[in-house]
Amino acid sequence: MATQHPDNASVPWWRQDAFIPTQDEIDELLLLFRELDVAEYMWDWEGKYVDEAVGEKLFSRAQDFFQSHPLGEDYHLTYRIPAVEGERMHRMARAFMNVLSLADLAVDVGLPRPPVTEMFLPLTVSADQPIAVRSAFREVAAYHRAVFHKTKAEESEILQHFEVTPLVEDVDSLFGIEGIVRPYWEALLKERGGPSDRGQRIFLARSDPALNAGLVPAVLAVKAALSITADVGESLGFPVYPVLGTGSLPFRGSVNPLYTETFLAQYAGTRTYSIQSAFRYDYPLPLVKEAIAAIEREAPKRKVLKLSAKELTDLQSLSGLFSQFWKPTIEALAPLINTIAASVPSRRERLQHIGLFGYSRGVGKVKLPRAIGFTAALYSLGIPPELIATGRGLKAAETAGMLPLLKRTYPALEEDIRHAGKYFNRENLALLERRDPIFSAIAEDIRGIEDVLKITLGPEKPHHTIHRNITSTIFHRLHGEEAGEALTRDIVDAGVIRRSLG
Repeated sequence: MATQHPDNASVPWWRQDAFIPTQDEIDELLLLFRELDVAEYMWDWEGKYVDEAVGEKLFSRAQDFFQSHPLGEDYHLTYRIPAVEGERMHRMARAFMNVLSLADLAVDVGLPRPPVTEMFLPLTVSADQPIAVRSAFREVAAYHRAVFHKTKAEESEILQHFEVTPLVEDVDSLFGIEGIVRPYWEALLKERGGPSDRGQRIFLARSDPALNAGLVPAVLAVKAALSITADVGESLGFPVYPVLGTGSLPFRGSVNPLYTETFLAQYAGTRTYSIQSAFRYDYPLPLVKEAIAAIEREAPKRKVLKLSAKELTDLQSLSGLFSQFWKPTIEALAPLINTIAASVPSRRERLQHIGLFGYSRGVGKVKLPRAIGFTAALYSLGIPPELIATGRGLKAAETAGMLPLLKRTYPALEEDIRHAGKYFNRENLALLERRDPIFSAIAEDIRGIEDVLKITLGPEKPHHTIHRNITSTIFHRLHGEEAGEALTRDIVDAGVIRRSLG
């Protein structure tokens, strides 16, 4: 599933610059369907300005393609709608009407079914939210029919296929996901009169849990959610097809064209991976195509790791051993992270997560940039976020006798840390430690990682050394009088080397 997440450092092969304006995203969508053969494209109504004429433009620009490969059957356009936020529902209402108008358009152009039949609901923490969204959509559909149609025939097709898939984005909700999906899926079974062999999807976030709790808790929570949702589906009589929202760097999921076998094993049970901009544009095109084909071929073969009730309880305790160190450290680092993130260049037109049109992301009492900007800021400093809290957490896990459970549920941990560790700038950390005692805690993480995993962090190849030198320059620019465009250029140059902004 291709997404619009703006994490690419390099210029896409089909453009002259790295920024993709909203008006070019229709062409991008068509190109990805045709050239990369991705099966699905997530159209983001939540985090960015959206082209609401997407349906008309697609069919006008590629009518022959969609006559041969119907949208909604061979290829899929799925909307990520805004989160449920009390009275602020105007953007969700626009998405509803767009889905219904596209269903009318499909009839006009002779498509066999409605083009958009599924919405991802962000920040889901309870079954009440997707149930309420389904109810609201039905009310809007009834009003749409009353005004624009004389019979129920047009409405029945879209309602028959319409799905609201919860997107679960925080560690506590991932561990407690049964409390979300069981009542929701039971309500769907009651509505439909029994189970369907088409099964249910569930969308598990990977970036935001890491931002809020750290690398290891995010991975453990996703592994727990994969096991729990598979068990719930089995108990209710249908298969579950998890979607995993992942970026290219280890902190955001390690889903990139060079890491295919590792992440397919790590997240076995996942049926849809998000293919974000860095995956598509920071690697050679033949390698990207090969990796996407491998995902299509191999992901259905991988079986989820089933965890017992005791293992799930222990896993949540293990997660807490790491997150206890993460939150206070990130709270202390927030001013520096926000300063650097302000110079990370935009790659798409996105809404702010604060103020009138958004909602804030943060840790504890501080507000932070989105996960991409957050990750880019720390990598640009030469202190990859994968390393923060991990060393202290490993020591705590070792003391608690929980390393075997960690290795079983996070088998890619050492590989992830090795990959991130190549971009660690030991000199920057020493300089920062002189300025702020919070960096002494991160130095403790480095010692803990190297001691428990028996590895040495730091550059291994010439391009890693170049990355280290760029991050040293960034450090000194931050503490000089002038940074400006030069700082942004350095941030991009480092991102190109590691093949992702953040």
